[in-house]
Amino acid sequence: MSRRGTLDAVVAGGGVVGATAALALARAGLQVALVEARPTAPWQRQARDLRVYAFAPDNAELLRGLGVWEKVCAARAQPYRGMRVWDAAGGDPLVFDADALGQPQLGWIVENAVLVEALWQALLAAGVRLHCPARVEGLEPLDDGVRLRLDDGLQLEAHLAIAADGGQSALRQLAGIAAPQHDYHQRGLVAFVASGAPHRDTCWQRFLPTGPVALLPFAADGDPALTGHLGSIVWTLPEAEAQRLLQAPPAEFERALSVAFGGELGDFALQSQRAAFPLRRQLAETQVAGRVLLVGDAAHVMHPLAGQGVNHGLRDVAALLALVRAAQAQGMDIAAPARLARWARNRRSENALGAYAFEAINRVFSNDALLPTLLRGHALGLAGRMPPLMRALWRHAAGI
Repeated sequence: MSRRGTLDAVVAGGGVVGATAALALARAGLQVALVEARPTAPWQRQARDLRVYAFAPDNAELLRGLGVWEKVCAARAQPYRGMRVWDAAGGDPLVFDADALGQPQLGWIVENAVLVEALWQALLAAGVRLHCPARVEGLEPLDDGVRLRLDDGLQLEAHLAIAADGGQSALRQLAGIAAPQHDYHQRGLVAFVASGAPHRDTCWQRFLPTGPVALLPFAADGDPALTGHLGSIVWTLPEAEAQRLLQAPPAEFERALSVAFGGELGDFALQSQRAAFPLRRQLAETQVAGRVLLVGDAAHVMHPLAGQGVNHGLRDVAALLALVRAAQAQGMDIAAPARLARWARNRRSENALGAYAFEAINRVFSNDALLPTLLRGHALGLAGRMPPLMRALWRHAAGI
């Protein structure tokens, strides 16, 4: 079978970044199709999604402009008003405070499932053509676009194809774009926990020689036993230690977690299953090849210590939307090669800078060598005593 008629864009991948890309382009008046391999599971309030994001203000505004953010907040989103970062080796903490920065909040902690459900509901209302379940298995360049062949026999022609289908992106591979990997030989262990001490709407991160451990405050849905104490942890560990703690009895895991935080948050009680995922850096050599663009994990996979992965992916989309609107205002081709190349250069530069910066921080803080140990805690404290630097750091993380 085949389906004719040229679309403006086809997006491969219906996760947070891919669904946002499809919705943004549709809201800009383009004819868009989205191809996703697996139907999305409905969000369930009683089943907390272990995949959570520290959502930045600029991306909240992006979703607000697409008519989605209000639905996300109505479902479940936890504002955070502080960040506290410190080193196990000593020194003063680096503290960000919303009041000091003149902000109502620094960001929000949001589940992946909440975002995906709100976005997919909006896709249907925006008239995006959905192909699910389906996979892209063929790519053919055309004079003014591309032809994609799906595994169900359909063929889609479009002026643009956007790869948002994850770190193992099939569309990226079909486009011939290399994406070298660097394995950190670490895993990110995630779970929901209740802390003995209140989290105070604050994100907590402590650097250990084995890797950082972080707690993100999470909405407790009015449960008095968990309100102000429920959090999502991301614990970076060597692979063998991560596997050991995944299988450890809950009491042993809880004790180890309390020690990892240096007792700052008291004792912990597990509130969910545990899971772990491998950590790596992966950067595509370019974010454009012909009329194929890469966004999100298809273009860049970063260390999670700063929680910026999904934020960088959504900034790819925001920049693409700005490109489309500028081309429309000038009556120009949205897929002009020079325009796409400029977008790709800017985005890859920012994403590479972020990926290598997070990697450098992880290397400096996640070791027990004498010189870094002596200097790094004091460096955090020094930064915390420089308000202009603090404000600049927060503005960069917030995307404003």
